[in-house]
Amino acid sequence: MVQVNDSYLKLKAGYLFPEIARRVKAFSEAHPEAPVIRLGIGDVTEPLPAACREAMKQAIEAMGTREGFHGYGPEQGYAWLREAIARHDFQSRGCEVSAEEIFVSDGSKCDSSNILDILGAGNRIAVTDPVYPVYVDSNVMAGRTGEADAGGRYGGLTYLPITAANGFVAPLPEQPVDLIYLCFPNNPTGAVATQEQLKQWVDYALAHDALILFDAAYEAFITDPELPHSIYEIEGARRCAIEFRSFSKNAGFTGTRCAFTVVPRGLTGRSAAGEPVELWGLWNRRQSTKFNGVSYIVQRGAEAVYSPKGQEQVRALVGFYMENAAIIRRELAAAGLQVYGGEQAPYVWIKTPDGLDSWGFFDHLLGKAHVVGTPGSGFGAAGEGYFRLSAFNSRANVDEAMRRIREL
Repeated sequence: MVQVNDSYLKLKAGYLFPEIARRVKAFSEAHPEAPVIRLGIGDVTEPLPAACREAMKQAIEAMGTREGFHGYGPEQGYAWLREAIARHDFQSRGCEVSAEEIFVSDGSKCDSSNILDILGAGNRIAVTDPVYPVYVDSNVMAGRTGEADAGGRYGGLTYLPITAANGFVAPLPEQPVDLIYLCFPNNPTGAVATQEQLKQWVDYALAHDALILFDAAYEAFITDPELPHSIYEIEGARRCAIEFRSFSKNAGFTGTRCAFTVVPRGLTGRSAAGEPVELWGLWNRRQSTKFNGVSYIVQRGAEAVYSPKGQEQVRALVGFYMENAAIIRRELAAAGLQVYGGEQAPYVWIKTPDGLDSWGFFDHLLGKAHVVGTPGSGFGAAGEGYFRLSAFNSRANVDEAMRRIREL
């Protein structure tokens, strides 16, 4: 008899977004006349930038010639894309990141899960609460946690509550931890971190030999010039941090799939015997063994993001979604709701009204306004009583969704 991975049985419910899809499907089947607007999952809606499309077309044409055909590419990504990333995203901001430290992949969601392959099972892990569910669920699936308690918190994880009281910036752990998941701009709360706040985390990691797993998938939405876009803008971060980035939200690659992870040379962990081991080599071996790389066509499209036209078009895309966020913030506040985020991030975090819990508010909006959002409790126990709306949709749908909510 084949034995399953019992760790999957610890998961208390379906992954958050499939559960939302299930409920919306059931509602739509029962009410086929109801025009549902989805502001839940963080999927983009606007077309790929023209510069990226043109680059992909040229790559497809090249693939139709013997001279321009590309088969297996380097598992780490083509050098021309890695060099463009290093130059534009990091070196231009004073970060010491080289092309060889960049690993191109098919998604930061994948990388933030797969990174566990190279990290020992005995690490003490800290996550914020609420948190992007993948961080927690991937550790559960890998057998790195205990069972969940009645509140949904898993044994073996250190939960760091982020609330309105602390500005949605997690406090430092009271007990030493080895792995720390941080996401800024934050998903789901939309909060951002200052230089001083990130420096506290870097100093903590260096003092405790900890590793920060820094998710910067939404950095392109930061407009305040005083705010850091990368953990590597903080002195010492190269010795304690891995950073995840994505083309999904800034350039609309959610359906195209391209992202990257930065693993600095010289960043080390320890073997069971206590010997230092460079993480770059382990991740390079992991990718070379388990990953065949992102397609040549997609990487040419990603490279075009860094062209002058690509940069202009990406800025326009980001600006469009941030205008949506501003509309959502303004209209919800006018409706008497307490709102957070949405100023340096594409998510608006809402305090649920009238004593409704998170799923109760979900059902209320879906049933009465036919608007889909994301229950805060799906991001963790501390997310109960909150709700997330995404700015990723058309202007017409955002305006209509806000009109319906105002009328509730």
